[in-house]
Amino acid sequence: MTVGQSLNLAGRRAFVTAGATGIGAAIVRRFVAEGAAVTFTSRRAVAPGSAGSNDAMLVQLDVTDLEAAYRTVTERGPFDILVNSAGVDQHAFFTHTTMQQWRHLLAVNLEAVFATTQAALPSMQSAGFGRIINIASEAGRLGSKGGAVYAAAKGGVIAFTKSIAQENGRKGITANVIAPGPIDTPLLRKGVETGGEKLLNAMRAATLLNRLGTAEEVAAAVAFLASDEAAFITGETLGVSGGMGCGA
Repeated sequence: MTVGQSLNLAGRRAFVTAGATGIGAAIVRRFVAEGAAVTFTSRRAVAPGSAGSNDAMLVQLDVTDLEAAYRTVTERGPFDILVNSAGVDQHAFFTHTTMQQWRHLLAVNLEAVFATTQAALPSMQSAGFGRIINIASEAGRLGSKGGAVYAAAKGGVIAFTKSIAQENGRKGITANVIAPGPIDTPLLRKGVETGGEKLLNAMRAATLLNRLGTAEEVAAAVAFLASDEAAFITGETLGVSGGMGCGA
């Protein structure tokens, strides 16, 4: 599969969290290009043209409000495809973090996935079809120096997704994880401002391909898992990381 290869999602309804920028926006654009009807969320209202696509529907939502996240999926659905792409990291050694920071990282990266998945599953089960795709991180498999809580949350996403796959496979629902490595997004660039080009070079060197990935490459993998081409794939974690997680 190449980044530009067509995967027909016509007639499918997709819900994507954090779809206004970065990886989420690339997923929204790819889904729309494949013919899906897309609803996406953003914590802030966004100006026309600045979101994932003008052809998708924006819902303003802070995913840490778990009741609101659950209610939004329930009321806006049913959906055939659920993509949890909301994520946040905070670089600090664990002894320098606070309980408040733990709660926020877990709420965005893990608990929000619980809420949207529980809301989406009943209609998928009734329909006998569903695609759940959660965006984790190679940190969830490899750990992360300076990102222990983030890594723990993303590791939780991987284990949770495997469990959902086991519970729902015979109901026609697949559940898989995408584990990105260093992806060249505005969020990554902002996060490495203090380390500058030296840190970016270290990230490139950590991949077997010696480069940063693109949001479009992640979106291509998500579109594949959402398509009928991936109908026999479930409970898996696909690294889109230039080989960073090779052997994990």
